Amino acid sequence: MESMEIDSEKIHERKQSDYNNLQDERFEIQKEMYRGQQYSQIYFARLHLMRTLLYSLAPTWKPHLPVCKVLGLEEGKECILVGTLFKHMKLKPCVLDEYSKERSVTPLVKPHNFMHPDDNLILEDESGRVQLGGSALSPAIYVTGVVVALHGKETSAGEFVVEDVLEAGLPPQIERPFNLQEDKYVLLLSGLCIGSSSSNPLQFQLLVDHITGHLGDEKVHGLAAQIVHVVIAGNSVEFPRKLVNGQNMASKDQSVLYEPIKELDIMLNQIAAGVSVDIMPGLNDPANFALPQQPLNRCLFPGSAPYNTFRSCTNPHSFDVDKIRFLGTSGQNIDDLDKYSEAESKLDFVERTLRWRHLAPTAPNTLGCYPFTDRDPFLIETCPHVYFVGNQDKYDNRLLKGSEGQLVRLICIPKFCETGIAVAVNLRNLECHTLSFSTQI
Repeated sequence: MESMEIDSEKIHERKQSDYNNLQDERFEIQKEMYRGQQYSQIYFARLHLMRTLLYSLAPTWKPHLPVCKVLGLEEGKECILVGTLFKHMKLKPCVLDEYSKERSVTPLVKPHNFMHPDDNLILEDESGRVQLGGSALSPAIYVTGVVVALHGKETSAGEFVVEDVLEAGLPPQIERPFNLQEDKYVLLLSGLCIGSSSSNPLQFQLLVDHITGHLGDEKVHGLAAQIVHVVIAGNSVEFPRKLVNGQNMASKDQSVLYEPIKELDIMLNQIAAGVSVDIMPGLNDPANFALPQQPLNRCLFPGSAPYNTFRSCTNPHSFDVDKIRFLGTSGQNIDDLDKYSEAESKLDFVERTLRWRHLAPTAPNTLGCYPFTDRDPFLIETCPHVYFVGNQDKYDNRLLKGSEGQLVRLICIPKFCETGIAVAVNLRNLECHTLSFSTQI
Protein backbone atom coordinates (compact mmCIF):
# COMPACT_ATOMS: atom_id res chain seq x y z
CA MET A 1 0.00 0.00 0.00
CA GLU A 2 1.17 3.51 -0.71
CA SER A 3 1.82 5.93 2.11
CA MET A 4 -0.57 8.83 2.35
CA GLU A 5 0.81 11.97 0.73
CA ILE A 6 -0.36 15.10 2.56
CA ASP A 7 0.82 18.67 2.70
CA SER A 8 2.17 18.62 6.27
CA GLU A 9 5.53 17.55 7.64
CA LYS A 10 4.20 14.30 9.11
CA ILE A 11 3.28 11.57 6.65
CA HIS A 12 0.95 8.89 7.99
CA GLU A 13 1.73 5.37 6.83
CA ARG A 14 -1.44 3.41 6.13
CA LYS A 15 -1.69 0.39 8.41
CA GLN A 16 -1.34 -3.04 6.83
CA SER A 17 -3.61 -6.07 7.13
CA ASP A 18 -3.94 -9.63 5.84
CA TYR A 19 -6.90 -10.17 3.53
CA ASN A 20 -8.44 -13.46 2.41
CA ASN A 21 -11.68 -14.03 0.49
CA LEU A 22 -11.51 -17.80 -0.04
CA GLN A 23 -14.98 -18.16 1.47
CA ASP A 24 -16.48 -16.56 -1.65
CA GLU A 25 -15.84 -19.72 -3.69
CA ARG A 26 -19.12 -21.27 -2.57
CA PHE A 27 -21.05 -18.31 -3.99
CA GLU A 28 -19.41 -18.54 -7.42
CA ILE A 29 -21.34 -20.28 -10.20
CA GLN A 30 -18.69 -21.95 -12.36
CA LYS A 31 -19.22 -25.66 -13.02
CA GLU A 32 -22.98 -25.61 -12.47
CA MET A 33 -25.04 -26.19 -15.58
CA TYR A 34 -28.68 -25.22 -15.98
CA ARG A 35 -30.51 -28.15 -17.56
CA GLY A 36 -34.06 -27.07 -16.83
CA GLN A 37 -33.93 -28.39 -13.26
CA GLN A 38 -36.58 -27.36 -10.76
CA TYR A 39 -36.01 -25.91 -7.30
CA SER A 40 -36.97 -28.99 -5.29
CA GLN A 41 -33.34 -30.15 -5.17
CA ILE A 42 -32.08 -27.08 -3.31
CA TYR A 43 -34.79 -27.72 -0.67
CA PHE A 44 -33.73 -31.39 -0.41
CA ALA A 45 -30.08 -30.36 0.01
CA ARG A 46 -31.06 -27.82 2.69
CA LEU A 47 -33.22 -30.29 4.58
CA HIS A 48 -30.61 -33.04 4.43
CA LEU A 49 -27.82 -30.88 5.86
CA MET A 50 -29.95 -29.09 8.46
CA ARG A 51 -31.66 -32.29 9.59
CA THR A 52 -28.31 -33.95 10.31
CA LEU A 53 -27.49 -30.99 12.53
CA LEU A 54 -30.88 -30.87 14.30
CA TYR A 55 -30.83 -34.65 14.88
CA SER A 56 -27.50 -34.22 16.69
CA LEU A 57 -29.01 -31.48 18.91
CA ALA A 58 -32.29 -33.30 19.68
CA PRO A 59 -30.93 -35.76 22.33
CA THR A 60 -29.72 -32.89 24.54
CA TRP A 61 -32.88 -30.85 23.87
CA LYS A 62 -35.55 -33.50 24.59
CA PRO A 63 -33.76 -36.79 25.35
CA HIS A 64 -36.99 -38.66 26.28
CA LEU A 65 -38.77 -38.07 22.95
CA PRO A 66 -38.51 -40.13 19.74
CA VAL A 67 -37.81 -38.44 16.40
CA CYS A 68 -40.53 -39.19 13.80
CA LYS A 69 -41.28 -38.54 10.16
CA VAL A 70 -44.56 -36.86 9.14
CA LEU A 71 -45.87 -40.12 7.72
CA GLY A 72 -45.13 -41.95 11.00
CA LEU A 73 -47.15 -39.65 13.28
CA GLU A 74 -49.54 -41.29 15.73
CA GLU A 75 -52.48 -39.48 17.30
CA GLY A 76 -51.76 -38.25 20.85
CA LYS A 77 -48.15 -39.51 20.87
CA GLU A 78 -45.52 -36.86 21.69
CA CYS A 79 -42.51 -36.77 19.37
CA ILE A 80 -40.02 -34.56 17.54
CA LEU A 81 -40.51 -33.64 13.88
CA VAL A 82 -37.74 -32.16 11.73
CA GLY A 83 -38.70 -30.53 8.45
CA THR A 84 -39.00 -27.42 6.30
CA LEU A 85 -41.62 -24.82 7.14
CA PHE A 86 -44.08 -23.64 4.51
CA LYS A 87 -46.09 -20.52 5.28
CA HIS A 88 -49.54 -20.30 3.74
CA MET A 89 -50.26 -16.60 3.10
CA LYS A 90 -53.54 -15.42 1.60
CA LEU A 91 -52.10 -12.02 0.61
CA LYS A 92 -48.94 -13.37 -1.01
CA PRO A 93 -48.84 -12.18 -4.66
CA CYS A 94 -49.30 -14.95 -7.21
CA VAL A 95 -48.24 -14.63 -10.84
CA LEU A 96 -51.36 -16.57 -11.91
CA ASP A 97 -53.61 -13.85 -10.48
CA GLU A 98 -52.77 -11.71 -13.51
CA TYR A 99 -54.46 -14.28 -15.73
CA SER A 100 -57.44 -15.14 -13.53
CA LYS A 101 -60.87 -14.07 -14.77
CA GLU A 102 -62.00 -12.88 -11.36
CA ARG A 103 -59.55 -10.27 -10.17
CA SER A 104 -58.85 -10.39 -6.43
CA VAL A 105 -60.23 -7.37 -4.58
CA THR A 106 -58.53 -8.20 -1.27
CA PRO A 107 -56.67 -5.04 -0.22
CA LEU A 108 -53.12 -5.29 1.08
CA VAL A 109 -52.66 -4.74 4.82
CA LYS A 110 -49.57 -2.59 4.20
CA PRO A 111 -48.06 -1.56 0.87
CA HIS A 112 -44.80 -3.39 1.66
CA ASN A 113 -45.94 -6.34 3.79
CA PHE A 114 -48.09 -9.37 2.93
CA MET A 115 -48.84 -10.61 6.45
CA HIS A 116 -52.42 -11.50 7.43
CA PRO A 117 -53.91 -12.77 10.74
CA ASP A 118 -55.08 -15.97 9.00
CA ASP A 119 -51.56 -17.01 7.87
CA ASN A 120 -50.63 -20.51 9.00
CA LEU A 121 -47.61 -22.81 8.97
CA ILE A 122 -47.14 -26.29 7.54
CA LEU A 123 -44.17 -28.61 8.15
CA GLU A 124 -42.91 -30.72 5.30
CA ASP A 125 -40.37 -33.52 4.97
CA GLU A 126 -39.84 -36.01 2.13
CA SER A 127 -42.58 -38.30 3.53
CA GLY A 128 -45.39 -35.72 3.67
CA ARG A 129 -46.69 -32.49 5.18
CA VAL A 130 -48.74 -31.64 8.26
CA GLN A 131 -50.66 -28.56 9.40
CA LEU A 132 -49.15 -26.93 12.51
CA GLY A 133 -51.11 -25.53 15.46
CA GLY A 134 -50.51 -24.21 18.97
CA SER A 135 -49.15 -20.89 20.19
CA ALA A 136 -45.47 -21.97 20.49
CA LEU A 137 -44.81 -21.30 16.81
CA SER A 138 -45.67 -17.79 15.60
CA PRO A 139 -46.44 -17.42 11.87
CA ALA A 140 -45.37 -13.77 12.13
CA ILE A 141 -41.75 -14.76 12.88
CA TYR A 142 -41.13 -17.66 10.49
CA VAL A 143 -41.03 -17.81 6.70
CA THR A 144 -41.14 -20.52 4.06
CA GLY A 145 -37.83 -22.37 3.80
CA VAL A 146 -36.69 -22.44 7.45
CA VAL A 147 -35.70 -25.89 8.75
CA VAL A 148 -36.63 -26.49 12.42
CA ALA A 149 -37.24 -29.29 14.95
CA LEU A 150 -40.66 -29.27 16.62
CA HIS A 151 -41.86 -30.98 19.80
CA GLY A 152 -45.58 -31.75 19.84
CA LYS A 153 -48.30 -34.30 19.12
CA GLU A 154 -50.92 -34.97 16.48
CA THR A 155 -54.60 -34.31 17.22
CA SER A 156 -57.60 -36.27 15.96
CA ALA A 157 -58.11 -33.55 13.34
CA GLY A 158 -54.70 -34.38 11.84
CA GLU A 159 -53.05 -31.18 13.11
CA PHE A 160 -49.64 -31.23 14.82
CA VAL A 161 -49.89 -29.08 17.97
CA VAL A 162 -46.46 -27.59 18.64
CA GLU A 163 -45.29 -27.32 22.26
CA ASP A 164 -41.67 -26.27 21.70
CA VAL A 165 -39.36 -25.22 18.84
CA LEU A 166 -35.64 -25.92 18.31
CA GLU A 167 -33.73 -23.77 15.84
CA ALA A 168 -30.22 -24.61 14.67
CA GLY A 169 -28.77 -21.67 16.62
CA LEU A 170 -25.53 -19.83 15.94
CA PRO A 171 -22.94 -21.98 14.11
CA PRO A 172 -19.47 -22.57 15.57
CA GLN A 173 -17.10 -19.61 15.32
CA ILE A 174 -13.39 -19.52 14.54
CA GLU A 175 -11.44 -18.03 17.43
CA ARG A 176 -10.98 -14.29 17.23
CA PRO A 177 -7.34 -13.14 17.47
CA PHE A 178 -6.84 -11.27 20.74
CA ASN A 179 -3.32 -10.04 19.98
CA LEU A 180 -4.50 -7.08 17.89
CA GLN A 181 -2.88 -4.20 19.76
CA GLU A 182 -3.77 -1.31 17.45
CA ASP A 183 -6.95 0.09 16.01
CA LYS A 184 -7.62 -0.91 12.41
CA TYR A 185 -10.87 -0.23 10.61
CA VAL A 186 -12.87 -1.84 7.84
CA LEU A 187 -15.15 0.75 6.23
CA LEU A 188 -18.59 -0.44 5.09
CA LEU A 189 -20.87 1.56 2.80
CA SER A 190 -23.71 0.84 0.39
CA GLY A 191 -26.35 2.50 -1.77
CA LEU A 192 -24.17 5.06 -3.54
CA CYS A 193 -26.86 5.13 -6.29
CA ILE A 194 -24.67 7.14 -8.69
CA GLY A 195 -26.92 8.36 -11.50
CA SER A 196 -30.04 8.74 -9.34
CA SER A 197 -31.65 12.04 -8.36
CA SER A 198 -30.75 11.45 -4.68
CA SER A 199 -27.04 10.94 -5.38
CA ASN A 200 -24.71 13.80 -4.44
CA PRO A 201 -21.31 13.55 -6.21
CA LEU A 202 -19.70 16.00 -3.78
CA GLN A 203 -20.78 13.85 -0.80
CA PHE A 204 -19.10 10.77 -2.26
CA GLN A 205 -16.00 12.80 -3.14
CA LEU A 206 -15.73 13.94 0.51
CA LEU A 207 -15.79 10.27 1.58
CA VAL A 208 -13.12 9.37 -0.98
CA ASP A 209 -10.97 12.33 0.16
CA HIS A 210 -11.30 11.17 3.78
CA ILE A 211 -10.26 7.60 2.94
CA THR A 212 -7.26 8.78 0.89
CA GLY A 213 -6.14 11.34 3.47
CA HIS A 214 -6.91 14.53 1.58
CA LEU A 215 -9.47 15.86 4.04
CA GLY A 216 -9.26 17.39 7.51
CA ASP A 217 -6.42 18.07 9.93
CA GLU A 218 -3.57 15.86 11.10
CA LYS A 219 -5.79 14.01 13.60
CA VAL A 220 -8.27 13.14 10.84
CA HIS A 221 -5.38 11.97 8.62
CA GLY A 222 -4.23 9.68 11.44
CA LEU A 223 -7.73 8.15 11.67
CA ALA A 224 -7.92 7.74 7.88
CA ALA A 225 -4.60 5.88 7.92
CA GLN A 226 -6.23 3.27 10.20
CA ILE A 227 -8.69 2.26 7.45
CA VAL A 228 -7.24 -0.96 6.03
CA HIS A 229 -10.13 -2.11 3.84
CA VAL A 230 -13.28 -0.71 2.18
CA VAL A 231 -16.43 -2.68 1.24
CA ILE A 232 -19.15 -1.26 -1.03
CA ALA A 233 -22.24 -3.41 -0.45
CA GLY A 234 -24.41 -3.07 -3.54
CA ASN A 235 -26.54 -0.53 -5.43
CA SER A 236 -23.55 1.56 -6.49
CA VAL A 237 -25.23 2.82 -9.66
CA GLU A 238 -28.77 3.54 -10.80
CA PHE A 239 -29.94 3.80 -14.40
CA PRO A 240 -32.88 5.85 -15.74
CA ARG A 241 -35.85 3.46 -15.79
CA LYS A 242 -37.08 4.73 -19.17
CA LEU A 243 -33.83 3.56 -20.79
CA VAL A 244 -33.83 0.05 -19.30
CA ASN A 245 -36.97 -1.26 -20.97
CA GLY A 246 -35.66 -4.23 -22.96
CA GLN A 247 -35.70 -2.33 -26.28
CA ASN A 248 -32.74 -1.63 -28.53
CA MET A 249 -31.02 1.56 -27.48
CA ALA A 250 -29.86 4.49 -29.55
CA SER A 251 -26.11 5.18 -29.33
CA LYS A 252 -26.68 8.46 -27.45
CA ASP A 253 -28.74 6.57 -24.85
CA GLN A 254 -25.98 3.98 -24.50
CA SER A 255 -23.51 6.70 -23.55
CA VAL A 256 -25.99 8.07 -20.97
CA LEU A 257 -26.29 4.56 -19.54
CA TYR A 258 -22.54 4.27 -19.09
CA GLU A 259 -22.12 7.65 -17.35
CA PRO A 260 -22.89 6.39 -13.76
CA ILE A 261 -20.43 3.48 -14.14
CA LYS A 262 -17.78 5.83 -15.51
CA GLU A 263 -18.23 8.15 -12.51
CA LEU A 264 -18.06 5.17 -10.11
CA ASP A 265 -14.84 3.95 -11.75
CA ILE A 266 -13.20 7.36 -11.29
CA MET A 267 -14.03 7.28 -7.56
CA LEU A 268 -12.95 3.65 -7.12
CA ASN A 269 -9.70 4.45 -8.90
CA GLN A 270 -8.91 7.04 -6.22
CA ILE A 271 -9.77 4.63 -3.36
CA ALA A 272 -7.88 1.65 -4.82
CA ALA A 273 -4.75 3.79 -5.17
CA GLY A 274 -4.53 4.00 -1.38
CA VAL A 275 -6.44 1.08 0.19
CA SER A 276 -7.91 -2.27 -0.80
CA VAL A 277 -11.57 -2.14 -1.85
CA ASP A 278 -14.27 -4.78 -2.48
CA ILE A 279 -17.34 -3.99 -4.56
CA MET A 280 -20.43 -6.20 -4.34
CA PRO A 281 -23.35 -6.17 -6.79
CA GLY A 282 -26.82 -5.15 -5.63
CA LEU A 283 -30.38 -5.16 -6.95
CA ASN A 284 -29.87 -2.10 -9.22
CA ASP A 285 -26.37 -2.93 -10.45
CA PRO A 286 -25.54 -4.41 -13.90
CA ALA A 287 -25.29 -7.99 -12.60
CA ASN A 288 -27.43 -11.14 -12.62
CA PHE A 289 -30.71 -10.79 -10.72
CA ALA A 290 -30.74 -14.17 -8.94
CA LEU A 291 -28.70 -14.80 -5.79
CA PRO A 292 -25.85 -15.45 -5.43
CA GLN A 293 -25.07 -12.45 -7.62
CA GLN A 294 -21.82 -12.88 -9.51
CA PRO A 295 -19.02 -10.26 -9.45
CA LEU A 296 -19.50 -7.16 -11.59
CA ASN A 297 -17.49 -7.54 -14.79
CA ARG A 298 -14.04 -5.99 -14.43
CA CYS A 299 -14.41 -4.50 -17.93
CA LEU A 300 -16.80 -1.98 -16.34
CA PHE A 301 -13.88 -0.55 -14.35
CA PRO A 302 -10.98 0.15 -16.74
CA GLY A 303 -9.43 2.63 -14.31
CA SER A 304 -9.74 0.56 -11.10
CA ALA A 305 -9.36 -3.03 -12.33
CA PRO A 306 -5.57 -2.83 -12.96
CA TYR A 307 -4.98 -2.23 -9.23
CA ASN A 308 -4.36 -5.42 -7.23
CA THR A 309 -6.18 -3.67 -4.37
CA PHE A 310 -9.46 -3.67 -6.34
CA ARG A 311 -11.71 -6.73 -6.11
CA SER A 312 -15.08 -7.32 -7.70
CA CYS A 313 -16.88 -9.78 -5.39
CA THR A 314 -20.04 -11.85 -5.11
CA ASN A 315 -23.21 -11.04 -3.19
CA PRO A 316 -23.32 -12.58 -0.55
CA HIS A 317 -19.67 -11.87 0.26
CA SER A 318 -17.46 -13.52 2.91
CA PHE A 319 -13.85 -12.60 3.69
CA ASP A 320 -11.26 -12.42 6.47
CA VAL A 321 -9.27 -9.34 7.47
CA ASP A 322 -6.56 -10.13 10.05
CA LYS A 323 -8.45 -13.38 10.82
CA ILE A 324 -11.65 -11.46 11.64
CA ARG A 325 -14.39 -13.07 9.53
CA PHE A 326 -16.91 -10.85 7.74
CA LEU A 327 -20.11 -12.02 6.07
CA GLY A 328 -22.53 -9.71 4.33
CA THR A 329 -25.17 -9.15 1.68
CA SER A 330 -26.43 -6.17 -0.29
CA GLY A 331 -29.72 -6.42 1.61
CA GLN A 332 -32.09 -8.37 -0.66
CA ASN A 333 -32.41 -11.24 1.84
CA ILE A 334 -33.46 -8.92 4.69
CA ASP A 335 -35.78 -6.81 2.51
CA ASP A 336 -37.57 -10.00 1.45
CA LEU A 337 -37.99 -11.17 5.06
CA ASP A 338 -39.51 -7.75 5.78
CA LYS A 339 -42.26 -8.48 3.21
CA TYR A 340 -43.20 -11.94 4.48
CA SER A 341 -42.68 -11.72 8.26
CA GLU A 342 -42.62 -9.12 11.03
CA ALA A 343 -40.02 -7.78 13.46
CA GLU A 344 -39.48 -4.67 15.57
CA SER A 345 -36.26 -3.81 13.76
CA LYS A 346 -34.28 -4.93 10.71
CA LEU A 347 -31.59 -6.25 13.08
CA ASP A 348 -34.10 -8.83 14.33
CA PHE A 349 -34.33 -10.21 10.79
CA VAL A 350 -30.52 -10.26 10.56
CA GLU A 351 -30.30 -12.13 13.87
CA ARG A 352 -32.95 -14.65 12.79
CA THR A 353 -31.03 -15.61 9.65
CA LEU A 354 -28.01 -16.32 11.83
CA ARG A 355 -30.03 -18.42 14.30
CA TRP A 356 -31.64 -20.30 11.42
CA ARG A 357 -28.12 -20.73 9.94
CA HIS A 358 -29.38 -19.60 6.58
CA LEU A 359 -28.63 -16.35 4.73
CA ALA A 360 -31.70 -16.38 2.50
CA PRO A 361 -34.42 -18.77 3.73
CA THR A 362 -37.05 -17.24 1.39
CA ALA A 363 -34.95 -18.22 -1.66
CA PRO A 364 -36.14 -19.72 -3.99
CA ASN A 365 -39.77 -19.20 -2.87
CA THR A 366 -40.01 -15.40 -3.05
CA LEU A 367 -36.37 -14.41 -3.56
CA GLY A 368 -34.72 -15.28 -6.86
CA CYS A 369 -31.82 -17.73 -6.68
CA TYR A 370 -29.93 -20.13 -8.92
CA PRO A 371 -31.39 -23.69 -8.94
CA PHE A 372 -28.49 -25.55 -7.29
CA THR A 373 -28.83 -29.34 -7.47
CA ASP A 374 -26.43 -30.76 -4.88
CA ARG A 375 -25.85 -27.95 -2.37
CA ASP A 376 -27.33 -24.88 -0.75
CA PRO A 377 -24.60 -22.18 -0.66
CA PHE A 378 -26.66 -19.95 1.65
CA LEU A 379 -26.24 -22.23 4.67
CA ILE A 380 -24.07 -20.48 7.29
CA GLU A 381 -21.54 -23.11 8.35
CA THR A 382 -19.17 -20.81 10.26
CA CYS A 383 -20.31 -17.97 12.47
CA PRO A 384 -18.84 -14.63 11.30
CA HIS A 385 -17.43 -12.03 13.68
CA VAL A 386 -19.11 -9.25 11.68
CA TYR A 387 -22.38 -9.79 9.78
CA PHE A 388 -23.56 -6.81 7.70
CA VAL A 389 -26.46 -6.04 5.36
CA GLY A 390 -26.45 -3.10 2.97
CA ASN A 391 -29.05 -0.67 1.61
CA GLN A 392 -31.12 -0.30 4.76
CA ASP A 393 -33.16 2.77 5.70
CA LYS A 394 -31.09 3.63 8.75
CA TYR A 395 -27.89 2.67 10.57
CA ASP A 396 -28.19 0.16 13.40
CA ASN A 397 -25.90 -2.32 15.12
CA ARG A 398 -26.04 -4.98 17.83
CA LEU A 399 -23.55 -7.28 19.55
CA LEU A 400 -24.99 -10.77 19.57
CA LYS A 401 -23.73 -13.40 22.03
CA GLY A 402 -24.14 -17.10 21.24
CA SER A 403 -24.64 -19.99 23.66
CA GLU A 404 -21.11 -21.27 22.98
CA GLY A 405 -19.37 -17.94 23.46
CA GLN A 406 -19.77 -16.65 19.91
CA LEU A 407 -19.62 -12.87 19.55
CA VAL A 408 -21.07 -11.33 16.40
CA ARG A 409 -21.45 -7.67 15.47
CA LEU A 410 -24.65 -7.25 13.43
CA ILE A 411 -24.71 -4.12 11.27
CA CYS A 412 -27.36 -2.47 9.08
CA ILE A 413 -25.56 -0.19 6.61
CA PRO A 414 -27.74 2.76 5.52
CA LYS A 415 -28.00 3.98 1.92
CA PHE A 416 -25.16 6.46 1.46
CA CYS A 417 -26.99 8.54 -1.15
CA GLU A 418 -29.79 9.28 1.37
CA THR A 419 -27.86 9.50 4.65
CA GLY A 420 -24.22 10.29 3.79
CA ILE A 421 -23.21 7.66 6.37
CA ALA A 422 -20.48 5.01 6.18
CA VAL A 423 -19.76 2.52 9.00
CA ALA A 424 -16.27 1.90 10.40
CA VAL A 425 -15.68 -1.42 12.21
CA ASN A 426 -12.70 -1.72 14.57
CA LEU A 427 -10.96 -5.08 14.07
CA ARG A 428 -9.46 -4.92 17.56
CA ASN A 429 -12.72 -5.02 19.53
CA LEU A 430 -15.55 -5.26 16.90
CA GLU A 431 -16.88 -1.86 17.97
CA CYS A 432 -18.26 0.35 15.22
CA HIS A 433 -19.04 3.98 14.63
CA THR A 434 -20.39 6.05 11.75
CA LEU A 435 -18.66 8.55 9.48
CA SER A 436 -21.14 11.15 8.30
CA PHE A 437 -20.56 13.35 5.25
CA SER A 438 -22.81 16.32 4.59
CA THR A 439 -22.51 19.01 1.92
CA GLN A 440 -25.01 21.34 3.54
CA ILE A 441 -23.62 24.47 5.19
